[in-house]
Amino acid sequence: MPIEKKREAYRLGIAAESRAAWALRLKGFRIVARRFKTKAGEVDLIARRGKLILMVEVKARRTLKDAVNSVSYTAWNRIEAAGDQWLAKQKDYGQLSIRFDLVAVLPGKWPIHLENARY
Repeated sequence: MPIEKKREAYRLGIAAESRAAWALRLKGFRIVARRFKTKAGEVDLIARRGKLILMVEVKARRTLKDAVNSVSYTAWNRIEAAGDQWLAKQKDYGQLSIRFDLVAVLPGKWPIHLENARY
């Protein structure tokens, strides 16, 4: 992939994550981590509301179907592995509920938040 295409994809990803974060904030979630990276994988957004923790994958696509289909089983496993490392550092780890969600950012639409999107 040419360098300019990579830069544009990166910018699009950052913008999509910002839109997704705002949508989650309006639902009462606090964004506690962005682009949390480990050797095992990466979580785009980690959000919290009370004892509920969301491990969120953000996808900017043309359609909801494209967004859902773009996250493979392997990708969810990497997200879970990275999320586990983040969770292990939390003092109240044993009291938390974890959920794996997807936020689809579609052109000209409000971000769509799909709860329990991991399959």
